[in-house]
Amino acid sequence: MAVMTGGRSMNHHACCMDANPRRPMARLSGLSAYKPVLAQPQLRRLFPAFAISAVGDGMSAVAVAWLALRLAPIGERGIVVGAAVAAYALPGAAGAVLLFAFGALTVALYLALLTASSLMHAWGIAGRYTVVAEYLPETTRRAANALLSTFDMAALIVGPLLAGVVVALTNPALAIAVDAASFAVLAVAAWSSAPPPLTGARPMQPTGGRERGQGLRVITRTPALAALLALTLVFFLLYGPVEVALPLYVADRLGGGAGLLGWFWAVFGIGAVVGTLGTGQLRHLPLWPTVIASVVGWGAALFPLGLLHVTVIALGSFALGGFLYAPYTALSATLFQEHSPPALLSQVLAARSALTVLAAPLGTALGGPLVALIGASNTLLASGAATVLLGLIAAAWFAWNSRR
Repeated sequence: MAVMTGGRSMNHHACCMDANPRRPMARLSGLSAYKPVLAQPQLRRLFPAFAISAVGDGMSAVAVAWLALRLAPIGERGIVVGAAVAAYALPGAAGAVLLFAFGALTVALYLALLTASSLMHAWGIAGRYTVVAEYLPETTRRAANALLSTFDMAALIVGPLLAGVVVALTNPALAIAVDAASFAVLAVAAWSSAPPPLTGARPMQPTGGRERGQGLRVITRTPALAALLALTLVFFLLYGPVEVALPLYVADRLGGGAGLLGWFWAVFGIGAVVGTLGTGQLRHLPLWPTVIASVVGWGAALFPLGLLHVTVIALGSFALGGFLYAPYTALSATLFQEHSPPALLSQVLAARSALTVLAAPLGTALGGPLVALIGASNTLLASGAATVLLGLIAAAWFAWNSRR
């Protein structure tokens, strides 16, 4: 399949999955890698709104699960937490429940809510990385992607700790309301931003007919992108049970409360911030090997949680897990940006998001029955072991393709 995409054929992507090792790459020190990103005026305007929205999500990481724990019967907590976290990831489901409670939900409205939720969530996730590609040259995109991931990870430091205070003083519902308000801030900032400069990437907008499927066709016809999408789907799926098992692990095995759960996500965020900042600065890191190492490292970091029930060790392991998990999001987005035709970048990213956005919620939904069946510790251990195996399979695939 020698279809030309942006001047390069699909076969080139298949044989050169990583950046060309012969291409010179600047090695930036300190925080200088982020200066070109922050010098862009529109991105400088949008990034604070991204950060505020991320803090709201960080609060909900604790509040949603803890509210479910408070509401659930003792014998059904795993199922309820799994369902709550999965439903939170699908905003249309929450709206449907509200309308149903007031007797205003019809079949047609229910389907419309779920459809709109799926579309908007996918386009929203894709939109951040498309904005980066539209405003910045390729040489600075990795740093920008890492900066976006840094916001998400830093929010896991501030958000859970703030949520722990709010839950202790009031109730989890208030923390969830703050999350909703943070998205309003992002919406205002995005609405008031100037349009992007004219580049090869199309602006984010709904497309119809044939164009809607072009992004998926690009992925399926590019072996490197298809493999990366498959890796991401399974990686996120295996991550899902962790969000169900961790609150129960904290409550049952460690005897802690919402504050300790907040500390788990906070130390994860601290490790992740260090990992993402390092990823953005060290542009010489090979993309594919680093992505695969991130998968294996995150899975291995879960082993101490599953095998030991010591709070200090568990917190340290989760912090290390955040450091190792962090590069995946930024570098996988960079791979998609590099291997996608510029004119179809938004469609490719939207197709990727539409498929991956359900992977983690599906994992959390499966995590509920799994926790009920084998317990929180064993669920963490099983998730870690399966993730390490996934990374080893990806490493074998990469080695085989490299020899080809």
